[in-house]
Amino acid sequence: MRYLGNKTKLLKFIENVIKKYKIEGEIFADLFAGTCSVGDYFKDKYTIIANDYMSFSGIICKAKLLNKGVPEFKNFKKVYEKDPFTFLNNKKYTRQANFFIYKNYTPQSDRMYFSEENAIKIDGIRLDTEEFYKNSLINEKEYNYLIASLIESALKVSNTSGTYQAFFKFWEARSQKEFILEPLEINTTKTLSKDNIIYNTDTNKLIREISGDIAYIDTPYTTTQYANSYHMLETIAKYDYPEIFGKTGRRVNRVFSGYSNKQSAIIEFEDLFRQIQFKHILVSYSNQSIIPLKQLINLAKKFAVNGKVYVEYSDYREYATNNISKKGNEENLKEIIIYFEKDLKINKSPLNYSGSKDALLPLIYKHLPKHIDCFVDAMGGAFNVGANITALKTVIYNEYNTYIYEIISMLLNEPPQKTIKKIEQILKKFKLKKKDKNAYLKLREEYNKNKQTILLFVLQIYSFQNMIRFNNNKQMNTPVGNNEYCPNIKERIENFKPKSPKYKLICGKYQKINFKKYPKDTIFYFDPPYFITNAEYNDGKRGFDGWNIDYETELLNFLLNLHENGYKFILSNVISHNGKHHHILYDWVKEHNFYLDIIGQTGIKYPREEVIIKNYSIF
Repeated sequence: MRYLGNKTKLLKFIENVIKKYKIEGEIFADLFAGTCSVGDYFKDKYTIIANDYMSFSGIICKAKLLNKGVPEFKNFKKVYEKDPFTFLNNKKYTRQANFFIYKNYTPQSDRMYFSEENAIKIDGIRLDTEEFYKNSLINEKEYNYLIASLIESALKVSNTSGTYQAFFKFWEARSQKEFILEPLEINTTKTLSKDNIIYNTDTNKLIREISGDIAYIDTPYTTTQYANSYHMLETIAKYDYPEIFGKTGRRVNRVFSGYSNKQSAIIEFEDLFRQIQFKHILVSYSNQSIIPLKQLINLAKKFAVNGKVYVEYSDYREYATNNISKKGNEENLKEIIIYFEKDLKINKSPLNYSGSKDALLPLIYKHLPKHIDCFVDAMGGAFNVGANITALKTVIYNEYNTYIYEIISMLLNEPPQKTIKKIEQILKKFKLKKKDKNAYLKLREEYNKNKQTILLFVLQIYSFQNMIRFNNNKQMNTPVGNNEYCPNIKERIENFKPKSPKYKLICGKYQKINFKKYPKDTIFYFDPPYFITNAEYNDGKRGFDGWNIDYETELLNFLLNLHENGYKFILSNVISHNGKHHHILYDWVKEHNFYLDIIGQTGIKYPREEVIIKNYSIF
């Protein structure tokens, strides 16, 4: 098929890269599938997820990935004693008033995409296919295969250079051939996963909902918009009588790709790399693409395990169009595969702190904006959220509780092995064991004398429900609990570090944050105590301030101030709990047209709805 970016000639190259890096897995995603040559090639090796935002591509993907080979058309043959290709090619069609291609893309409308005879046949076959499907002469898989075959066959008699951005003003030899409906070329396999699935949506939306082992990414490389280049195939596929305009008859309602825009392409890739939940990432790219290769590699490094990114080159003949991108340094086109292993690990904080969001992190991340220069974890707590966000520049940890702040500061600024050694010395000195009340009280007494942060951290590990509680004299008074220092905590200490290139720790109340000093591409995240719940850290009886309606509304006003100054925010909260509803919060969201999404419904005895509230739309 004549199609921009078709990877048919690069299939062995892709396969060799997979072999070279010993990439293994069961689920393979072809995320910008186009004509589905990659998914079709690998369909006997993996379960395939295919996606493309163009509808005609979705039909081609279904034809290739849901069939082991050319369908048998048993019901059709039973009735007509011949296959549909023979039947349709022999049928004589005459023009009809409802023939959209004939009416709009032939000399009938001063456009020369097809000869009148060929357009009439394309229209007739397209509508007959609907009749076959309606009358159960063909099933869903056979239907998609016939439409895909029609699309590919139409390309072979189109009076164009290969795309539909323009037509020739003369009749090119190919366009004068009689239209023949030919079976779509498809790999024949003995095995085919029943779980193959095809989507037809924006890839950056889809990746927030799917996961797997290997993701193959083949975005547009140039400023050429596929919605313009292949509007004809879209119309044949959908046959929806669209509103069209201009000399070329393009569809009025069409979706443009951000990957074909020089300003937005790098942001689309940032979002793609941040959100993708696949272990192995393969990106087909070109040294002549609209994003400089070095810039894309440096971006990938921020999301790769240990920052390691590999690049493989293959010489490739360029396919020219009338809207080709300007080539840098006149160098020969090289097709490239960028490979990296995505850092999917959540570096859970060693501090088991009430209200921590480690369990909800994957759900929170889906709501992040596409571009993040700086991320401010304004009520940082255990720092589970901010530490696991990949901001391109900086993440800020802000915490008003000095005890918590000092523990996080120690964990991040002291070498992990030094911290571990200190902990093990304390355990040995005080002979600390699980539920050992006497040893625990001796350690607590020691801490209350000298206030060493490392002692408080160890106390917190062994305390009741991992609480840090003080009396009015600032003496730690939490009783012993049912926990202990274990290999998991040791591992968390070793791995705990922010994923962003730089980080800054601030001890203070969120109200003291001078947000106007931050760049506009900053996202502010707030995770306050939940007003309508009854958590112990929320009751004002632990040596710290409680959280009441005055504090809650003060925060809402602060968020409104952020919004009015053009900054983005995310608020974690609970909208209902144990039959109670947070009326003020709900009405505040509704009044200011903010976005509220339920991300969790937890609790059996005391059910509650966890929500994310944000002041921006991602798409």
